[in-house]
Amino acid sequence: MGDIGLSDSLPTDEDFEPPFSGAPPRGGASPPQPRMEIESPKPGMPVASLTAFDFAKERSLNDASVRDRLLSGPLVEISVGDGKEQRQWSLHRNLLNYHSDYFARRFGEQAHSSTHGSSSLLTLDLREESPSAFELFVKWLYQGCIDDVTSMEKEKKWDHAFACQQLYSLCEKLELPQLKNAAIDQFRRGCFEAGLVPGPEEMSPVYETTPKGSPFRKLVSRIAARQIMDPDNNRNAATYQKCFANPEFAVDVINSIREGMGGKLLPDPTELVGCEYHDHPKGSSCTFESKNGSNGHSILK
Repeated sequence: MGDIGLSDSLPTDEDFEPPFSGAPPRGGASPPQPRMEIESPKPGMPVASLTAFDFAKERSLNDASVRDRLLSGPLVEISVGDGKEQRQWSLHRNLLNYHSDYFARRFGEQAHSSTHGSSSLLTLDLREESPSAFELFVKWLYQGCIDDVTSMEKEKKWDHAFACQQLYSLCEKLELPQLKNAAIDQFRRGCFEAGLVPGPEEMSPVYETTPKGSPFRKLVSRIAARQIMDPDNNRNAATYQKCFANPEFAVDVINSIREGMGGKLLPDPTELVGCEYHDHPKGSSCTFESKNGSNGHSILK
């Protein structure tokens, strides 16, 4: 498969083997190891406590030296998903901390509260997240890229697009804006190439896992607006009735429709023409005498 790369994600694909082959590392399995020999961390800087801030101060160092430190130190175990779908990964804590302040905080809190200190195995339960999305995150973490949907067979494009939607929500939690941008691009491309768009059941979680003003909210609300206004399909506002229970979705869709109309003004409903707003069967004669003297004998079409 082709890959979408992120230039400043470390380490790069040239420095070590892919993080998984077929299936990612599971409980107890060792994560991918770099081809280079890993040097010991510098004295005075415990590897168990390295954070994104610590590494930010050393960005001017040789990349290989930074990678050595990222791929050294303790492993952590992360469980993702729930029930039969749950999967486990063993990953380098330093690498997770480097890319995500979320992990640095969570594992830092565990290490601080542990009665055994930093030597105990740290774990994290992400049962509400998608294993498929986390698998994409792990590949990006160790290779600096995610799969490109363009190189996939058509029947696989939608599944990848939906996994990228879930990856986007995961990135909101993990505070990873660059990967979030790659995910939304892959989602859009996957939808376009598959000839499919998300339905209300896929749109609702977007509003549950992203903040107000999120670009992904903007995207799905515009998709819904376009579907509602498309005269060539059978979707209308009722299709998204459950989504409209979220008032922010409703507002976003209405605003998207307004923007899409390009300033075109709807007919004035207060203009007294015909009996469109009278209460009688459609198509029947209207004998109501309006106040302006017209006999109102129009027939609705």
